Amino acid sequence: MLLTRQNLPKTIADIAALDDLLCRPSQALIDDLTKVNGDIMILGVAGKMGPTLAGLAKAAVPDRRVIGVARFSDASVKDWLGARGVETINCDLMDETAIQALPKAPNIVFMAGRKFGAEGDLSLTWAMNAHVPALVAQAFPSSRIVAFSTGCIYPFVPVDGKGSTEDMAPNPPGEYAQSCVGRERMFEYFSRKFSTPGRLFRLNYAIDMRYGVLHDIATKVLTGTPIDVSISHVNFIWQGDASSQALRCLAHCTAPTSPINVSGHEILAVRDLAARFGARFGRAPVLTGNEEPTAWLTDTSKAVELFGLPVVDTEQLIAWTADWVSRAMPSLGKPTKYEVRDGRY
Repeated sequence: MLLTRQNLPKTIADIAALDDLLCRPSQALIDDLTKVNGDIMILGVAGKMGPTLAGLAKAAVPDRRVIGVARFSDASVKDWLGARGVETINCDLMDETAIQALPKAPNIVFMAGRKFGAEGDLSLTWAMNAHVPALVAQAFPSSRIVAFSTGCIYPFVPVDGKGSTEDMAPNPPGEYAQSCVGRERMFEYFSRKFSTPGRLFRLNYAIDMRYGVLHDIATKVLTGTPIDVSISHVNFIWQGDASSQALRCLAHCTAPTSPINVSGHEILAVRDLAARFGARFGRAPVLTGNEEPTAWLTDTSKAVELFGLPVVDTEQLIAWTADWVSRAMPSLGKPTKYEVRDGRY
């Protein structure tokens, strides 16, 4: 079944149903992937978002090889991918020789990186977020490369505006976000050197039922935990929509590579989101902190022009999240830390 706005479920029963929904392609995704030839390889596939992106790719183009590359410290991820027809290769992306030995797939989605715990070992954070991209960019000069980045590379912008546009110069606080600028610069440099087509996929807060901004807010409302509103506004996007847009970027690469902002097209107040969950749960949210006039927000006009609006809208995401959290369904236990202003994760 293809994914459309008309056939979204009212609730998501369990993890199996969630995985199936995340891996359901739209006709637009299928159409874009038919415009590009060759296999698809996902580097760093074993993170929060990688498995469903790989499963989505395989569902959209079942006749192509989809290859997932990671260390696979959690063997269950490898089994999950294999069950969906995704080939897997164990590889340490810090190992240049191992990268050179990978198949020369025409289409690369680069998802490797380090965020959580970044402050604990900053040298490792820089190595993963800047050194590894340089190795990959040199190993695949003739491939299309869609490289995951983050909206955190921008400075804070006024919450009453439209958010950062792609032509705004990066100027982020904190070494994590600075290392992400390093990642982009490595792909940009080698894209210019080798004429490698690509996109820098500046993603702001993908969410599914097990993690994300809405999961964080809903859980705190339900448990009476204070919600810090210092970062007073956010934008976010359903992980399925974000994965689809990342794959569709393969048909919209530029040489040299260029950035594209990906998130929800709405800028939403944390206070209002908390109130909406409070109304559903019958509990008054506990708010703390002072609402600052600036936040990390992105203008997604270019993505909307290319891809249209996300299939799953904010109202649906709130309904799904409230239902999931109220049933005490599984969480990844990885807070988004969207409220952090100093860039220290």
